[in-house]
Amino acid sequence: MADYDLIILGGGPGGLAAGLYGARSRLSVLVLEKEIIGGQMATTELIENYPGFSVGSSGMELADKMREQVERFGAKIELAEVTGVDFKNGVLAVETPGGAKTGRSVVISTGRRPQSLAVPGEVGLRGRGVSYCATCDGPFFRDKKIIVVGGGNSAIEEALYLTRFASEVTVVHRRDALRADKVIQERAFANEKIRFVWDSVVTGVMGDAKVESVGVKNVKTGEESLVSADGVFVYVGNLPNTEVFEGQVELDEKGYVIVDADLATSARGVFAAGDVRVGPVKQVATAVGDGALAAISAERYLEYA
Repeated sequence: MADYDLIILGGGPGGLAAGLYGARSRLSVLVLEKEIIGGQMATTELIENYPGFSVGSSGMELADKMREQVERFGAKIELAEVTGVDFKNGVLAVETPGGAKTGRSVVISTGRRPQSLAVPGEVGLRGRGVSYCATCDGPFFRDKKIIVVGGGNSAIEEALYLTRFASEVTVVHRRDALRADKVIQERAFANEKIRFVWDSVVTGVMGDAKVESVGVKNVKTGEESLVSADGVFVYVGNLPNTEVFEGQVELDEKGYVIVDADLATSARGVFAAGDVRVGPVKQVATAVGDGALAAISAERYLEYA
């Protein structure tokens, strides 16, 4: 006998949506989240493209509203790291430091994590000027010079946020044009605190007790230079949090979970939702849609299991 009808791994928007739909269907639901309810969404300073919020919402506020709604329908939410899974022996088992949990069905919604630059000095200076979260660490850089690495939505949105604190924000991007949405680009180009270093990559982070400068190389000319900086914020992509699922469900070459049209994985009774699954778009809105579909698919599965 399983402990729960549905166990959801991950408490981001996809996992919370799955929890809501599962609980409203009167399934016994457990949501397990490793760090913070809301996932990466909760660390986003402003979300303007989620329907229903005409002036936008902070990620934390949106996460709190989702959590309250999920719990109101009876889902249980626990902060616990998933250290192992067994999807091959009938009852689906999930290992945590507090013991094993079993479910008749599972939704994987563990999301993604920021990818590092993998350059000298980055690891040693993490927490001492190297960061991956502007809303977490931005206030520490008041009147400081900051480097933001990347050119997508996350990089430019966070660069704009950092101008609240920094005296200067330099965006280093490997191409000659940004990938961020046009409206975000327009705001960045109009902000007098932001400057751009195009066609360039970071080659190293320098400093003793803290970040002091960043090595930058132009990918077209090969020219190298040092840029003085007090902080480096990295937004060069993400990696799926799927290591614990290797050998349990089918993953693509990048580690994302492969699913069918109903978001079912290769393991019977296991579904996947949100940024962790193979898919072209990674947004709060699409994660929520995924979570709803995954929970509905799990409910249908349980009817015939």
